[in-house]
Amino acid sequence: MTKDSEHLDLAKLQRRLAEFAAARNWQPYHTPKNLVAALSVEASELVEIFQWLTPEESARVMADPDTAHRVTDEVADVLAYLLQLCEVLGIDPLAALDAKIDRNERRFPVPGDCEARPGDCEARPGDCEA
Repeated sequence: MTKDSEHLDLAKLQRRLAEFAAARNWQPYHTPKNLVAALSVEASELVEIFQWLTPEESARVMADPDTAHRVTDEVADVLAYLLQLCEVLGIDPLAALDAKIDRNERRFPVPGDCEARPGDCEARPGDCEA
């Protein structure tokens, strides 16, 4: 975490994004459909940076300052559109993520920790055998 990011939170960033759009009268264009499309485009631009890299090269992508800058910018674009989408749809992104992790922990328990009820565990066969 950088020194500047210690004072940031999602709600503040969402307000800044909303104010930025309002000052430019962009709200009519920030429909769920348009925001999802823009999110997809920005995610694709992030994928493009990694597309032909080997796994080893992708692990070192932040070592090159120019590439690191591009990756950081695309991550910011993806996050900006995701936060704007959440704002428009009334989704609390942190609560949504917390609930999703809870569901995934139940669906995919640690090997050997499955409950006795068959069907509760969606882990791979053999993961739930003690």
